[in-house]
Amino acid sequence: MPVTAVVGLHWGDEGKGKVIDALSQHARLVVRFNGGANAGHTIVNEWGTFRLHLVPSGIFHPGCRNLIGPGCVVNPDLLLDEIDDLVRRGLARGELLLSDRAHLTLPHHVQLDVLEEEARGAGAHGTTRQGIWPSYTDKVARVGLRVADLYHPEMLASQLEASLRRHNAYLDRVHGQPVLDPAAVRRACQAWAERLRPYVTDGFEVVQQALEQDEPVLLEGHLGTMRDVDWGIYPYVTSSTTLAGGACSGAGIPPHRITRVVGVVKSYTTAVGSGPMPTEDPGPDGARLRELGQEYGATTGRPRRCGWFDGVAARFASRLNGCTEIALMKLDVLDHFDPVRVCVAYEYRGQRLTTVPPTPVLERVRPVYEELPGWNSSTHGATRYGDLPPQARRFVERVQELCGAPVTMIGTGPRREHTVYTPGGVL
Repeated sequence: MPVTAVVGLHWGDEGKGKVIDALSQHARLVVRFNGGANAGHTIVNEWGTFRLHLVPSGIFHPGCRNLIGPGCVVNPDLLLDEIDDLVRRGLARGELLLSDRAHLTLPHHVQLDVLEEEARGAGAHGTTRQGIWPSYTDKVARVGLRVADLYHPEMLASQLEASLRRHNAYLDRVHGQPVLDPAAVRRACQAWAERLRPYVTDGFEVVQQALEQDEPVLLEGHLGTMRDVDWGIYPYVTSSTTLAGGACSGAGIPPHRITRVVGVVKSYTTAVGSGPMPTEDPGPDGARLRELGQEYGATTGRPRRCGWFDGVAARFASRLNGCTEIALMKLDVLDHFDPVRVCVAYEYRGQRLTTVPPTPVLERVRPVYEELPGWNSSTHGATRYGDLPPQARRFVERVQELCGAPVTMIGTGPRREHTVYTPGGVL
């Protein structure tokens, strides 16, 4: 069976939650391979609307195991709150597992994120203030705390001493804040260890067992390619890799086993946070997209920046991730626009660019648009490609051409069943 990676091709918030939820119906294992609680996957099903921040999106499917992989950073308090909510409502239908190699996001990571973001003032990066980059900073500085360390007192004490020594010096000398009490942090770790114990596992064995038994495996990424730490709009990026290639280390999957890569885009483009977004429309069209699409951050509630479909970024990301297919979400939002605009190139100092340049250039490009006729009729809830208006089908075909990969899923509403499936693509 194929191992499928699901990744975002724009700035995040592309609708990956719905795609992963739909594909999870056929998966036996879903692995979240990167990031932390700084992104939310929104799922609408028969029980309501859910915004999952750490729990993988296959949790609603009985018989599906859901692993938070070693590439993630986990805030124990937020994870436990999320688990408690699902259990209280009787909706933790799949099995939840937490890799013992995942790193922890501790309260002082969140504190440092907030302090640094406020110190940047007008130059703030627009982080979600969830402590993600300080967690990854400790990870690469080799003073981070992993889930397994909660159950090994000597390692826990050693890592906490190294981490808190650095953080206390920074809090005191740079920000003039009170230092952290090591005893209080140790007590919190002891409490987390007890509550997390039922979920902690050797993630390597879980993944290898699934591969050996040829089970369908789904790899769940968060955010989008334009927020990748290497290939995104640096420095306005996240602190992990958001690419399908990053799933190999973040989940523990040999590269040759990933045979399917689903790149997710919306029929328009959105972003939360700072940094360049060439197709952002600050005028009435952008505001209308925001209201029709209900574009507000799943984690922060912040209004998203909205604009027309960025075909340059989508093609760049599709090629970078090696996408074998495209999932195009929220087609129905464009029911209300005529014409529909698609960015097919950037212009920079008289040059036509068809790929994404480094950030200093991207900040100064002008989008080159192609206008397509609107369809002025409802596609909401459509489930067959032939039921879409000809103009809507032409838009989907243009997205497929730009991305260079077949569009096999089209979202026509928020619910799982509001989906058009087009095996093999639409051309």
